[in-house]
Amino acid sequence: MDSIYIIDDDRITVFGIRKMLGLVVDCKDISSYANGKLALDAIKAAHQKNKKVPDVIFLDINMPIMDGFETAKWIKETHPNILVMALSMQDDEQSLIKMIKNGAKGYMLKNTQPTALEKGLETLINKGQFFPDWASSKILTSISENTINVNLKNNLSDREIEFLKYTTSEMTYKEMAEKMFCSPRTIENYRDSLFEKLELKSRVGLAVYALKNGYSE
Repeated sequence: MDSIYIIDDDRITVFGIRKMLGLVVDCKDISSYANGKLALDAIKAAHQKNKKVPDVIFLDINMPIMDGFETAKWIKETHPNILVMALSMQDDEQSLIKMIKNGAKGYMLKNTQPTALEKGLETLINKGQFFPDWASSKILTSISENTINVNLKNNLSDREIEFLKYTTSEMTYKEMAEKMFCSPRTIENYRDSLFEKLELKSRVGLAVYALKNGYSE
């Protein structure tokens, strides 16, 4: 691996990730930036000089000036081959969904141990994505599928598809019910029906399936 960026405004986190990477990966060029804008400026400069852009970026979600969501979206639109590993303090489903929507290929908690970081980075590079167990094991299958199961799509009702779109938003289930002019119980029925049909276990799994198959709010 030629180049890794760490984008995080917390110096302690940057120091820790640098130290762990030094133990688990052979990479001579590990650069760090305190916010997305600084990192994007560096990528633009490298690109203009025909220099190599980073292979992997460890990207904090909450930062000043330009946060992880905006940064990931820019990378997705301009350098989609860069593998983005989102960093977070919490196992937050909403942040995970939004980061996936904005192009992140991985998600890792900041308190990750060196061995887990090594495994996550290896999986990200070799398989193109890495997501924690709590995000649902089915996510990897949903993301890696290259074709849409037409028969399965035809088995979804219009209301289920409408609900699927909303799972990619930041709305709560209660807010979805208000948006769809139905009761919270009906929303739960849509959710449970889709869990069964799609063999998923979490809202994150539904959101990833929705994004992969073109159902996005």
